[in-house]
Amino acid sequence: MRKSKTRPRTASRAPGKRTSMESSKTHVMPDGTAVYYAVSRTERALGTIVLLHGMASNLTRWSEFVEHTVLKKKWDIVRLDLRGHGESMTRGRIGMKIWSNDLADVLDAEGCDRAVLIGHSLGAHLALHFGARYPGRVRGMVLIDPVFPQALRGYRRWLARLRPALSFAAAVVRTANLLGLRRRQLPRRDLRALDEQVRTDLLAAGNAEEFVRRYSSALADIKFFPVSNYLQELGEMLRTLPEPATIPVPMLILLSRGLTYTDPAITERLLDRSPNVERVALEAYHWPLTETPDQVRDVIERWFERRLLKP
Repeated sequence: MRKSKTRPRTASRAPGKRTSMESSKTHVMPDGTAVYYAVSRTERALGTIVLLHGMASNLTRWSEFVEHTVLKKKWDIVRLDLRGHGESMTRGRIGMKIWSNDLADVLDAEGCDRAVLIGHSLGAHLALHFGARYPGRVRGMVLIDPVFPQALRGYRRWLARLRPALSFAAAVVRTANLLGLRRRQLPRRDLRALDEQVRTDLLAAGNAEEFVRRYSSALADIKFFPVSNYLQELGEMLRTLPEPATIPVPMLILLSRGLTYTDPAITERLLDRSPNVERVALEAYHWPLTETPDQVRDVIERWFERRLLKP
């Protein structure tokens, strides 16, 4: 049996704005790693929603969503810093299997048998892997811009063939970290504040090119994120994904029209094999929670009302 424990935690160390109804917790995993998360609860909840952030990100990416969504009136909402991110920082091994086990432990700690998973990018990939690993624990999914490796194009398609090299490089950097060759402190990153600033400074001004450059920059991410972690999860992003059709739960997939590093026709053909999937196209590049937060929230809320209204 996996042994772990959960303890309340004050909000002062957690970056980003929390809603007034949220409480902060730290769950200590069986290997001693502490995973931080926030919980918003309501009386007579219809169920639990789990919000999963993207690559080199943290739970503050969901701060704006949690503050404004009407779903918190009917659903409990959990958002967490995945192991290796934010307040759950570690320079050890990370990956889909580890994150899936961590998520299962957090759900156990919260007394939740089945949850609806909403994930962006890496978080969407984790939702699919978790659903394949723990099929009885998923009630539904919302996937925002999952990147199916078979749809990659350009140099990213070649990069997918170098996953073993990424794993080796990550292992070398982790060894260097153990020997003391690492940054002692990493600056915190409030993504909610960053999103608001970018909408004002770049998107409102029509400077989409600079927005894409900034949000897709590995160098910008590594300023706030360990190199070994970045290499590991880049490899995880290139890992083959379980097909949505193999996970028999209601599924909503939001796809950004401006996404340039995948072939939309291949993605569409893959999703055509999934009768459980609804698709919605968004006028965005790859960060719709930043670019079109109101539209994302509205689409998700309407889907919940149609598909998951009953407990």
